[in-house]
Amino acid sequence: MSLKICVAQLNYCVGDMPGNAQKIIAAAHAAYQNGARLVLTPEMAICGYAAEDLFLRPAFIQACDDAVNAVAHALAGLKGLTVVVGTPTHGDSGLGLHTKSVQVQQRHNAARVLREGRVIETYAKRELPNYQVFDERRYFAPGQGTCVFQAGEGDDAISVGLLICEDAWFEEPARLSRQAGAELLVVINASPFHVGKGGEREVMMRERCLATGLPLVYAHLVGGQDEIVFEGHSFALQADGALAGRAESFKENLFDVQAVRAQAAIELVANTAPERSPEADLWDALVLGVRDYLGKNGFPGVLLGLSGGIDSALVLAIAVDALGADKVRTVMMPSPYTAGISLTDAREMAERMQVRYDEMSIIPEFEAFKSSLAGEFKGLAEDTTEENIQARIRGVFLMALSNKFGSIVLTTGNKSEMATGYCTLYGDMAGGFAVIKDLLKTTVFKLARWRNENDPYGTGSSPIPERIITRPPSAELRPDQTDQDSLPPYEVLDAILKRYMENDQSIETVVAAGFERAVVTRVARLIRINEYKRRQSPVGIRVSHRSFGKDWRYPITSKFGE
Repeated sequence: MSLKICVAQLNYCVGDMPGNAQKIIAAAHAAYQNGARLVLTPEMAICGYAAEDLFLRPAFIQACDDAVNAVAHALAGLKGLTVVVGTPTHGDSGLGLHTKSVQVQQRHNAARVLREGRVIETYAKRELPNYQVFDERRYFAPGQGTCVFQAGEGDDAISVGLLICEDAWFEEPARLSRQAGAELLVVINASPFHVGKGGEREVMMRERCLATGLPLVYAHLVGGQDEIVFEGHSFALQADGALAGRAESFKENLFDVQAVRAQAAIELVANTAPERSPEADLWDALVLGVRDYLGKNGFPGVLLGLSGGIDSALVLAIAVDALGADKVRTVMMPSPYTAGISLTDAREMAERMQVRYDEMSIIPEFEAFKSSLAGEFKGLAEDTTEENIQARIRGVFLMALSNKFGSIVLTTGNKSEMATGYCTLYGDMAGGFAVIKDLLKTTVFKLARWRNENDPYGTGSSPIPERIITRPPSAELRPDQTDQDSLPPYEVLDAILKRYMENDQSIETVVAAGFERAVVTRVARLIRINEYKRRQSPVGIRVSHRSFGKDWRYPITSKFGE
C-alpha cells in the first residue's frame, strides 16, 4: 500500500480568492499528474492569512465559499483525488450576533475536504490562539468535532485525521483523531515566523506523534503579509517522531510525502532540505517580507536614505536581494555634521550594490529653518531640537521623492532605537515600511557580517564596507556624536531589552541577572515614555517572538512604572 501526499506550500495573497483558487487548482493538477492522491493546502489558503477584520464582512466569507466551490468544480474530473482547502466558514449558526455594542462570532477557521467535485467533510479549528499576533477569538468560534476521512482508493486508502495549526499544540484533538480511527495525522498551518520557530514546531509535533503513535504531515504557508512572514518549512514525521522529510524554507514548493503501509504501521518517505542557520532564516525572512510587501501592494520600487552607517547599509543589502538593484534608489543627504568618511562609505556601498545613488545636501534647508526660528529661539542653546530638524528635512526630501516617483520609502531604524525612542518622529521614522524594525542593534551587526560572508541571492559578495561595520554608530546630528552618548552600550541595552521587553521580566529580575539597577530603570522608563512614537511608526517585519507591533499592546497613558 502506498499513498502519495502533496503539500502545496505556496504563497497565497490575502483577499485574492480567485487567484488563490487558481493556485490551488494548478497545484492539484500538477500533483495529480505526479501521482499524488491527497493534496494539502495551508490554513486559510483560499483567502490568505491573516485577513483580520475582513473576516467580519459577510461578502468576504461568501467569496471564500465561492472560491472553494470553484476549486471543487475544477478538480471534479480527477478521480480518486482528495484535496484539503483551508477556508473560513459561516458556521452552523450563521453569522452570529453582531450589533454596535456586541459581537458573538459563529464563523469558523475551517477546512473543506474535497473529492471529485464534492465537499465530503468540513472541519472547524478547535483551539483558537489569542496571543502574540493572533486574534482568532475576535473572528471565530471554536469547533467541537473531529475530522477523519479516507484518502486514496482500495488497498492504498488511509484514514487521515485532520487538525488545523493550534489544534496540534494540544493533546486532545490529536487523541480524538486517533480514537476516531486515524492512521495518519495531517496538520494545515499558518504559523508566523520568528527565529527558531521551525525547530519549535518540529519538537511540538514530535510530541503529538509519540503521544498518539501516528505519523504526521505538517503543511505550512509561505509568504509575507504586512508585518508577519511565513517561512514554509513543511515537514513529515514518523510515528516515533523521527524526521521523515522537510521542505525548503522561504520558497514555494510542492512537497511530496509517500505514505507506505509496512505491515500494520505507516512509514513516510520524503526528501529533506538541509538544516539552516538562524542567520540564513533571518535574512530570508527579511528578504521575503520586503519582496511580498512591495509586490502584493503594487509598489514599483524602494527609496532609502543612505547615511554611511550600519542600519541603512543593511537595509540596502536586504532591498537589493529582495528586489534587484534596478528597483532600489539611495539618497545621501549630508548635513553640516556629516563626516567625510560617511560620504565615502555611502558611495562605496552604493557602488558595490550597483544601485542609483544621489547626494542632496540639506545644509541650505537647515540654515533656512534656523533663520526662520531665530526669533523664537533667541537666547536658547542648540539642542536636540536642531538635531531633529535635520532628520525631519531628510524625511521631507525622501517623502517628496516617494510622492513624485511612486517608490515606497524604507525606514532604517532598528528595534533598539524603537525601544528607547532614539529616533525622530516625522524624521528618520518617516516612510512606508520598516525593514529592520524588529532587529536589535547587536543583531544588525551580526547579520551584516553574515551577509558579507554569504551571497544567497547572487547580488554580490561583501556588499557592506568593513568600516561601516567597525565604526562607532552615530546619528551625526551634532559634532563628534556617537549613539553611546545617549544610550548604554548596545550589548548591555539589547540584553536588557530581551529580558524586559521580549520576555516580560520584571526590573527586579533583570537586576538580579547582573545588570545595574540605574541602567535597567532608565531603559524601562525610555520604553514607557516612547510608546507614543512607536504608535506612529511604519509597519515592519516581525522576526522575534515579541515585536513592537501586534505583539506589543501597551497604553501610551499610564502611571505604572514597573
